[in-house]
Formats: sequence, C-alpha cells, structure tokens
Amino acid sequence: MNKVILMGRLTRDPEVRYSQGERAMAIARYTLAVDRRGRRGGNDDGAQTADFIPCVAFDRAGEFAERYFRQGLKIVVTGRIQTGSYTNRDGQKVYTTEVIVEDQEFAESKNASGAGSADGGYRPAERPTPSSAIGDGFMNIPDGVEDEGLPFN
Repeated sequence: MNKVILMGRLTRDPEVRYSQGERAMAIARYTLAVDRRGRRGGNDDGAQTADFIPCVAFDRAGEFAERYFRQGLKIVVTGRIQTGSYTNRDGQKVYTTEVIVEDQEFAESKNASGAGSADGGYRPAERPTPSSAIGDGFMNIPDGVEDEGLPFN
C-alpha cells in the first residue's frame, strides 16, 4: 500500500501549468514544509526541523490549488509517493520523489493563517457554531475531565 498523509505549510504559492491537447489539464506543483515531531525548542545545533516535500496536484485539484492556496497556508494532503528519474542536460541521472495528491484540504481557517487575499482568497461557507464551541471551533472541555475519559491520547 502506498498512502501518504501530510500536514504542513506551503513554502510559496503553487506553480500551475496547463497540459496541451484537446482538454487542457491543470498541473499544480507546490512544496509543503512539514514539521518533524519532537524536534522543537532547544535545538541550537542548526539542524533542520522540517522536511520540504514536493507535491503535484492534477486537474480539478490543481485548479483548486491555483485558486485558493497561498504561501504560508496550512493544509492537509493525502496521496501517494511516486519516484522517477531523468537525465539532465549534463548527462547526469537525477532521481525524483514527490507526492501525487489525491485529496487536499485546509488545516486552519483563513483568519488563523493570515493567508488569503482580497482578490479571491478562501472564504469558508457560513456554518452554525455549536453552543459549546470556543473561538477556534473546538469544543471547550471543562476542568476536571480526566484524559483517560477521552477517546484519544
């Protein structure tokens, strides 16, 4: 099984091109900066704390990325890893690894990310808010509730 789930921030706006032919298809390329767990704080040796993963979205997913994704936006991507190789102009073999996007979605609201623009950025649909939700959309868990009672750790 070849399945990848990533959550990270876009390092820059997606680069989108359209294929040639009878039906032009969008091909969006972008890079996700994905934090490594357990590497935060106290890291004075200058070691990298994120991985930069190249992603490719085709057709409608590519059009979606072109329209709504901007540098700094936090997104979740599911897809598959694809490897390949080619020979560059100098005759050297270059190996590639990228994630072929099957699904992509926002991981935070536009207001939380500070991303988006006045010229057509993401605008989530209006939804009713549960009365027990706090400002970030998560339910408020009262003090005194033990962690063992929650369905996850």
